[in-house]
Amino acid sequence: MVVYSFYIFDRHAECVYKKKWTPRPNSTGYKGQQPNGLPDGASQPKALSAEDDAKLIFGTIFSLRNMVRKLGGPDDNFISYRTGHYKLHYYETPTSLKFVMVTDTKTNNLRIVLHQIYVSLYVEYVVKNPLSPIEHPGGIGVNCEMFELGVEQFVVRLFPKDH
Repeated sequence: MVVYSFYIFDRHAECVYKKKWTPRPNSTGYKGQQPNGLPDGASQPKALSAEDDAKLIFGTIFSLRNMVRKLGGPDDNFISYRTGHYKLHYYETPTSLKFVMVTDTKTNNLRIVLHQIYVSLYVEYVVKNPLSPIEHPGGIGVNCEMFELGVEQFVVRLFPKDH
């Protein structure tokens, strides 16, 4: 199992934390052709910046969460979705923080893992830290070395041979 990236979004749709471990695989068509239909050797579109990637992730979870609530009712929750190349896991806290982890497709549901990151790392090192801001206006993210180290160790312990 491989973890590609991890994001935390606040209630104002700002990405307050992002960490990438392994790049997601590119989807490929048949040999000799790129995913956009251009033959090999043709110029490829520019890769997304980290900010654009985070915005796309948030837009995806926002849309899917709203669709699930409209189709299933207010008590239904969006937990994860899978493509042919990755699986996106989602956990939303009561304070509307959104924890998102992108993994390979073979990974089981990580909702409990995301809840553990929230309870044992985010609450302990960010919420209880008197030097950490309560709100993160203008995209000022989580800047806590203990939290970052804790996330890194947690993921390495959870997926030992992949990192």
